[in-house]
Amino acid sequence: MILTAYPKINLGLDILRRRPDGYHEIDTLMLQFRGVCDTLEVVPTIDGAIHLEANGLTLDCTSDRNLVVKAWMLMRERYGIGGAHIRLDKQIPFGAGLGGGSADAAATIVALNEIYSLALSTPTLESLAAELGSDVPFFVTSQPMFCRGRGEILTPTINPAKGLWCVVSKPSFGIPTAEAYAGVVPHTPVAPLEERLRLPREQWQEAIVNDFEASLFEQHLELKNIRRALQRSGALYVSMSGSGSAMYGLYDHSPAYQPAYADERIFCARL
Repeated sequence: MILTAYPKINLGLDILRRRPDGYHEIDTLMLQFRGVCDTLEVVPTIDGAIHLEANGLTLDCTSDRNLVVKAWMLMRERYGIGGAHIRLDKQIPFGAGLGGGSADAAATIVALNEIYSLALSTPTLESLAAELGSDVPFFVTSQPMFCRGRGEILTPTINPAKGLWCVVSKPSFGIPTAEAYAGVVPHTPVAPLEERLRLPREQWQEAIVNDFEASLFEQHLELKNIRRALQRSGALYVSMSGSGSAMYGLYDHSPAYQPAYADERIFCARL
């Protein structure tokens, strides 16, 4: 079985408070971005083991820590499934805030559900996905979702950016999630994100923020420069995705983005 795993962008990301369990309460809108993807081929095996074969970008962790392997281990533990040989063609960059690893984990769960005829419902798959990571449940369907709680509480919605072009720029460096959260000051916005997204798109830049940006832009001048380059190219809205380091711009016309740095990785797609 072959699946395509697409990343996401965050349209607004409010960090509301720190929870007693150590996680942060967030409010964000996640949208699928189809400008780059990972591909997974999942084949059942009779040896009862997991075999991960990776191509493309070099994986940033050992196999036992990879979310694809953890997804298989979770399904094995819960449902006693057999083995699997998984070929992963990795193209979504790491440390970008695009959720590539989470997308791979969700695709693995969906594939194993199909291959082993488990007939698990979408809510059950999302619940399993939440055990692997806060944003993994979104990728089970990748429909436009408000993601709340620690990111696992999903509310389907319309895509307010539908039809816009999106350019994603990934600088040469990544940002560990722990680094991003270390500089965050949680707060409650004047109006909920859902309400602010109803504003005309021309007002989004002032009204819709990613709370990770305030501290990370001070630490990484490159992010400010990429933002300026996206704005100069005519983007009507520019933001960082998730905890970074990827920046993106939304356009109401076909974009002609000139990178601020020669080593940026650039992806483009219509939302």
